Amino acid sequence: MYVGLKMLKNFMPQSPDALAEDAAALMEKHMLWMLLIVENDKLIGYVRTEDVSAAMPSKMTGLDKHEINYLLSKLTLRKIMHTDITTISPETEIEAAAAKMREKNLAGLAVVDGNAKLIGYINRNVILDVLAEEMGFAEGGSRIVFEVSDRPGVLKHVASLIDDLGYSIISTGTFKHNDCRMVVIRINAENPSSVAAALQKNGYDVVGPEDFRDEWE
Repeated sequence: MYVGLKMLKNFMPQSPDALAEDAAALMEKHMLWMLLIVENDKLIGYVRTEDVSAAMPSKMTGLDKHEINYLLSKLTLRKIMHTDITTISPETEIEAAAAKMREKNLAGLAVVDGNAKLIGYINRNVILDVLAEEMGFAEGGSRIVFEVSDRPGVLKHVASLIDDLGYSIISTGTFKHNDCRMVVIRINAENPSSVAAALQKNGYDVVGPEDFRDEWE
């Protein structure tokens, strides 16, 4: 899966000359935590809610209403925006985007094309949606988890066993646990017991939450 196929396109890019006061109202209205700043179709920076709040004149300054209004009329996003924004291309694999967000502790990434034009945005919700979709959660069925050592032909063999029982695979995923590979398969069956039995008969170690209880209690 590629970033460009899952990115959000309904974001609200702002001009660097937009007033901070207007940006604050926009962020509050749409419950946004960040706005991307674009000039000549190119991404040049961003502002967060805390940046805007910190820049606004305090009512405790002793300034009168006219002075505050004057300051607000001069306070543009250009003066308070950050320019150290991390971007990603639409061709990037979604898991690479997730790794970058985790590495840099980012809540989101701006998506730009080869000309540095802002074309989209991804956030943590996008990553979570992809995970849920990849694991086939919304399609129902049931999941089976088994542990195997890394060796070729496992998925082919397991798919054959499932097919022989008349079921279809909805999704597959693999995860590392200690020195083993955990394979998670979702099938179109409400009761996976016959598939689990076939896997065990063929030497696969089928596991469930009870097998790991000691690790979280």
